[in-house]
Amino acid sequence: MTRPSVCVTLVTCNSQPYIRACLDAVLRQDYPVDVVVVDNASLDGTRMELAPFRGRVRVLLNDRNTGFAAAQNQAISACRSDWVLTLNPDVLLHPGFVAGLLDSSQHDARVGTLCGKLLRIGKGFVHLGTPVIDSTGIYFTPNLRHFDRGSGDIDEGQYPDTEYVFGASAAAAMYRRDMIEDVSGSDGFFDPDFFAYREDADVAWRAQLLGWRCLYVPAAVGHHVRRVRPGPRGNVPAVLNMHSVKNRFLMRVKNTTGAVLSDHWGPILTRDILIAGGCLFYEPSSLPAFWRFAKALPGALRKRKEIMARRRVSDQYLAQWFAEEPRAVPLPEYALR
Repeated sequence: MTRPSVCVTLVTCNSQPYIRACLDAVLRQDYPVDVVVVDNASLDGTRMELAPFRGRVRVLLNDRNTGFAAAQNQAISACRSDWVLTLNPDVLLHPGFVAGLLDSSQHDARVGTLCGKLLRIGKGFVHLGTPVIDSTGIYFTPNLRHFDRGSGDIDEGQYPDTEYVFGASAAAAMYRRDMIEDVSGSDGFFDPDFFAYREDADVAWRAQLLGWRCLYVPAAVGHHVRRVRPGPRGNVPAVLNMHSVKNRFLMRVKNTTGAVLSDHWGPILTRDILIAGGCLFYEPSSLPAFWRFAKALPGALRKRKEIMARRRVSDQYLAQWFAEEPRAVPLPEYALR
């Protein structure tokens, strides 16, 4: 049987401290991969670091920063592999990462996304003294916030089972080409209106609506320099805070179903009031998010109409994923559905 082909897609923007080691780890995978890198007008030495990889890596150079979402779409369109592994430049993969994911994908044709176990690593790829979980998939809470499962917890062997989760962090997520084509809109797989931040959660939600599944595979391990974490917003660049606010509302307009709203309207409304008040009184740099949201709203409503016309799961099925605690489904239970 012919092995599925895999392309690793990366977006760089001033990624000089990480990109060489990241690509070295990708090219040491014990599974053959193609690699496409889109550089979003880096002003540091990123392009110089990419130069030695010519011939082994396809490099596309943009003359402006088009954002993570649009640049990933560009990279995905530049390859025709069976699977696409989106990867952040600040991720180091263990050699068996790709093979480990694919070995677990064969039993279920509705698996459209695969993710492994990401552990944190310090700036400059310096290993931490104590292993800390970065992500074992993403989950949503009743107020429509999304988090990385296990993020910040000391790794003591939690999440040992291969199981279904809501979605994957695009820092290292493998997507089936059939799913990419099925869930993509006219403007691509990731929504370019998001620019950066939450675009992977939007894809996960859309994929769930269309009946695709996400599988977490603990045998596939990588390390991630987590530079944006939940917590004090002053530690996050203002432009990302602004996009985070905008994208929260865009994602909801596009994907929220009736049961989610009826079951959780209280937490959702409370969170919205906190966000609006916080922007107005404490974080005025994020106020442009509301104007940008209004500008993107007609397009978001059009995308919602397209998504909902093709929805393949019930309200009740989707609503069960929005819980106080991270939810996962064991393989045997899901396989019987």
